[in-house]
Amino acid sequence: MNSLNPARTSNVDAFYGSEAKIRRAAQSREPEVLTDIYHEQTNIVIWQRELSATLKNSVSTFLDSNSSFQTSMTVTPQSALSSISAALGDTTQLELSENIAELVDMFCCLFELKRAGLRLATLDRAMCPKFHADKIPCRLVTTYQGIATEWLPHQAINREKLGLGSKGKPDNQSGLYGDQHDIQQLKCGDVALLKGELWEGNENAGLVHRSPALPEGQRRMLLTLDFCY
Repeated sequence: MNSLNPARTSNVDAFYGSEAKIRRAAQSREPEVLTDIYHEQTNIVIWQRELSATLKNSVSTFLDSNSSFQTSMTVTPQSALSSISAALGDTTQLELSENIAELVDMFCCLFELKRAGLRLATLDRAMCPKFHADKIPCRLVTTYQGIATEWLPHQAINREKLGLGSKGKPDNQSGLYGDQHDIQQLKCGDVALLKGELWEGNENAGLVHRSPALPEGQRRMLLTLDFCY
């Protein structure tokens, strides 16, 4: 997807009024960028992470034999590796288990959480096909195989067209965004933090996103981590 055009952003800001909240994306190839989620004007942080060839291959092999796999659990940084390994039930998936456990540790450390809600699922269709903002503080998302999450820059959105405001129209007809080029997309392997509506001071500025439409016959492996107090 194309990146946001600064000049176009200014025009959209002017259209919706100078009182509108400003929200931006932060992205880097370094994991330290995840701390930028604490910046008031940031509502999505993207660690542009590359998955190893061995991890990609093992995930693909796993999905060939587990086309409808999904699991949800509450984990701590200490329990994550053993819990994930047990859920996968495949001793060849140690690299995947370790990779996910590392993200759990980073997520809990970043937000000073003792535990996190984990969901790992194989999908053959869009789980949340319409653009929306989550009523949560923040969520980590990453895709281990397949196409990844789509999102919209805050300044490109008419938030009155979210949910019931769309009047049942598809996203591309509701007036939610002005142009197809406004739609941004994560890459497979990217680790993103999506700031939600319940983050203090972020009301009406939660990151608007949706699950991508999957081509027939393709699957996606998605991991999400949520706050769990």
